[in-house]
Amino acid sequence: MMNKTKIEWTDFSWNPVTGCHHGCEYCYARALANRIGYGFGPRFWPNRLHDPLKIKRCSKIFVSSMGDLFGEWVPQEWINAVLDIVRQAPRHSFQFLTKNPERLSSQEWRTNAWVGASAVTQAMADRAIVALSNVRASVRFLSCEPLHEMIDLGDICLDWLIIGAQTGPAAFQPERKWVDRLLDFAAERHTPVFLKPNLRGYATRREFPPLAT
Repeated sequence: MMNKTKIEWTDFSWNPVTGCHHGCEYCYARALANRIGYGFGPRFWPNRLHDPLKIKRCSKIFVSSMGDLFGEWVPQEWINAVLDIVRQAPRHSFQFLTKNPERLSSQEWRTNAWVGASAVTQAMADRAIVALSNVRASVRFLSCEPLHEMIDLGDICLDWLIIGAQTGPAAFQPERKWVDRLLDFAAERHTPVFLKPNLRGYATRREFPPLAT
């Protein structure tokens, strides 16, 4: 099922695999899944696999916004099926984002795949940095949303950086010095930055990697 999305940095969300066991308190996807009656257990939807092939216009497609495709509980066969569609649709840019980055380096990435990891704490950033350093992809990125603390990204070379605040019932704003440190990192390395509009006190900034469609 392909949906036009309110996520500002993409065009469509595509969910051939849903569900997650991470248990993040701020997870919007779990709340939505429970509200519409699907539950949040891992699930493969073969009937949704070919939906990107029906879209003729070059688009940015966020994969598995309602789950984590690279969670430890996801069979490699499901991942392979999704990546085969990426191969069949080179006109689209497929955006992958995971909280389990250790599986990223074992995948074969096409040039139209943007490969990212969530890094909202230093511990998550440390894992993501190690994992992404071993990933061969045209676009490697970090999503620091919702930013929970000061993060040091070291010397990793990234193609894109997303920074945002937490939304929902427990919404809060990150400290300005946390955001500024990431912006300094990006400026020093000429890394494109997408600042989510939920960050207060910052001008709109919607940069994309050079390969963006």
